[in-house]
Amino acid sequence: MTRHGIVHALFVGIVVLAFWQALVVVLDLPRFMLPAPYQVFLALERRFGFFMHHASITGLETVLGLIFGTLSGIFVALTMSLFPIARRLVMPLIVISQALPVFAIAPLLVLWFGFGIASKVVMAMLIIFFPVASYFYDGLRRTDPELVDLGRLRRANQLQMLLHIRVPAALPALSSGLRVSAVFAPIGAIVGEWVGSSAGLGFIMLQANARMQTDSMFAALFLLALMALALRYSVAWLTRQMVPWQTET
Repeated sequence: MTRHGIVHALFVGIVVLAFWQALVVVLDLPRFMLPAPYQVFLALERRFGFFMHHASITGLETVLGLIFGTLSGIFVALTMSLFPIARRLVMPLIVISQALPVFAIAPLLVLWFGFGIASKVVMAMLIIFFPVASYFYDGLRRTDPELVDLGRLRRANQLQMLLHIRVPAALPALSSGLRVSAVFAPIGAIVGEWVGSSAGLGFIMLQANARMQTDSMFAALFLLALMALALRYSVAWLTRQMVPWQTET
């Protein structure tokens, strides 16, 4: 993240906090409806270790889901590119998996994989899998015809064409899919924690909501937002190293 980007992010954060504080003061909202920013930070400070413990669990679930979702998405995209029959069989399953609401799938995953970390990782993996597979496959399919003709002139077989021409040409599309996935990565873990868990930021949100501890709920949301931003910019940095010639939008 550049210095200009850091300054811009800080400015936006200050504006949001100022508007939030003004809204609470002007409307004289009760604490259980919308706590003031300083009340949220006080709640976070009082139980800092508690919040960090649960944030680390959600972060681990998110990162593992991102890794496994990326690997499975890349594998499926390569398989569909190599074997047309796999494309005809797998593509409808991919579309169906994304058409089903995540809340409908989450209870089944908890039933199959238990209340531990596995069900949350699988949920995050399912959400991340689709953009990676679809973006990367689209990049593989849209390889510059001139590059394909060059490979054929060099008598490259299908596998060589894929590894040496199509994959490098599709890396910008893959990096776009990874950046999109980084934004949605925490959603799967949080939804899984809402359905059934004993730890994580989603668990804190449920407990705080039931007890009307709105300041704790906002503190968990704040940590989740920081986690999403950190993951987004980390993935953006990695993709710039992978595809240095691509200009990020």
